[in-house]
Amino acid sequence: MTADDTFGRFDDDDYPANTMGRAAELLGTTQGLLRAIGEHRLITPLRSAGGHRRYSRYQLRVAARARELVDHETPIEAACRIVILEDQLEEAQRLNAEYRRAAESASPTAAA
Repeated sequence: MTADDTFGRFDDDDYPANTMGRAAELLGTTQGLLRAIGEHRLITPLRSAGGHRRYSRYQLRVAARARELVDHETPIEAACRIVILEDQLEEAQRLNAEYRRAAESASPTAAA
């Protein structure tokens, strides 16, 4: 692997570039919150060869949303569930829009 390959991975939203300490620092929260949202299966950090948790930028965005809810006094369990449901809703809306576009382009009146 070249240096360009290594540095290019840092642009990848799914590359686990952040240690737990760095992730907590970036989010302005504690490592305990990161552990808690992991326990509630909101995010699953990758483990380094030494067993340390590593977080991607995507995971940090998800964790930031959970932290925002917790900061507004939402219990951690509920915050994790809300973020999961928001993600599922967003995906369902995206799929519905795709199906709608496909149906419109396949309809006989669309070609006329």
